[in-house]
Amino acid sequence: ELCSSLAGIMLLEVFLVLGTLIIYFFFSKKKEETLPFKDGWWGKGPKPETKEDTSVRPFKVETTEEELSDLFRRLDQARFTEPLENSCFHYGTNSVYLRKVVTYWKNQFNWKKQVEVLNKYPQFKTKIQGIDIHFVHVKPPRLPEGQSAKPLLMVHGWPGSFYEFYKIIPLLTDPASHGLGDEHIFEVICPSIPGYGFSEAPHKKDFDSVSAASVFCELMLRLGFNEFYTQGGDWGWLICTNLAQIAPNHVKGLHLNMVSVTKMGLTQLLSVLLGQYLPGLFGFQKEDVRRMFPFLKKGLYKILSESGYAHIQATKPDTVGCGLNDSPVGLASYILEKFSSWTDMEFQNLEDGGLERKFNLDDLLTNIMIYWVSGCIVSSMRFYKENLQKGIGTQKHEKLTVQVPTGIASFLNDILHTPQAWAQKKYTNIVSFHFMPRGGHFAALEEPELLAKDILQFVGKVEKEQLWKKK
Repeated sequence: ELCSSLAGIMLLEVFLVLGTLIIYFFFSKKKEETLPFKDGWWGKGPKPETKEDTSVRPFKVETTEEELSDLFRRLDQARFTEPLENSCFHYGTNSVYLRKVVTYWKNQFNWKKQVEVLNKYPQFKTKIQGIDIHFVHVKPPRLPEGQSAKPLLMVHGWPGSFYEFYKIIPLLTDPASHGLGDEHIFEVICPSIPGYGFSEAPHKKDFDSVSAASVFCELMLRLGFNEFYTQGGDWGWLICTNLAQIAPNHVKGLHLNMVSVTKMGLTQLLSVLLGQYLPGLFGFQKEDVRRMFPFLKKGLYKILSESGYAHIQATKPDTVGCGLNDSPVGLASYILEKFSSWTDMEFQNLEDGGLERKFNLDDLLTNIMIYWVSGCIVSSMRFYKENLQKGIGTQKHEKLTVQVPTGIASFLNDILHTPQAWAQKKYTNIVSFHFMPRGGHFAALEEPELLAKDILQFVGKVEKEQLWKKK
């Protein structure tokens, strides 16, 4: 009898354990966890008792004669170091070419004309969580009968700015005039990340990508957009990803031109070792293999040779930043190097860093001038420390998946390639993944048409199948 009652108890325990597991599995599967909205206060001093002013004010880029004469004085007094013979861009920005840039900056670059270019799109500022947020907001010039514009939030990265989107904006707000049809027309909102360009820098520590995503979520809702699309590369990739995790019911679709996966499982690690020989086993396509292997050369060594800046910025951004904020030539040297190697690593083999192959000096200097006149280089660099100081893979957002319909445009010469097989562990609803035939890290500025076409086809898929409703 004792045996049978013991057996009964054991059987009951087994059923209880099984039942608990089934219930746990059922509920844990059902519950799609979202990322908490980060309601911070980033203004100076303690948070005031009064309610925040939520008005949206028009903004124009303006600079004074004093600022410009100060800039020219500094450019005139620049000290250059001779580069090593035949060093091209292997040691960083080559100062022979840098001299040419500075000469152009002083004698030919017309900042006043570029200010007019910057001001051709409507810009605004509004206070969110204690700081002034700057954004460009462009509505379509025309809409076909019975059609409405789709709101699209586009987020830049470092060392870029909202200006990166100036060439792609007309392709999205007026696609028909550029031979891209009129099925999907966008209303484009390009904010400056707080601490970048004309957005006020946070005055407190810990302003990270989740903080930025929360601020931009509030911005879109304040502008009256309950449902919208998001697009980003570089930090824009992470901010838009976090936004999709915070507000999956507001984000209809997420389009990225860069993806990085911070959580690597055993399968991914094995794929690094064996993917070259057994691509099918790991879900790799031929193009993945071409872009990733040999992994030591195209992965590890590339990361090591290109990430020194990130280590500095993730540890002691203010030290270097203060020097760059004091010297326009130093600032240009630091930023131009990224526009060379991140556009195409092969450009390091050229004395001019290949900088004028994909860009012109007016565009490059306009971006640098945004950093110079706003004095934002230090605060832009701090974003690395805020995001990386706790270690990679430790943040809640890194552990959560993204359920929002996702489109990925993987550009040929971007710094690192993430195959779809890796990306879909994080982004569980990838509806389009395309290998772009050319272009690098600064996709919107380098290849606006390629990027615009990919955004349009992605949104077409989401709309046609109403994918956001199936989230």
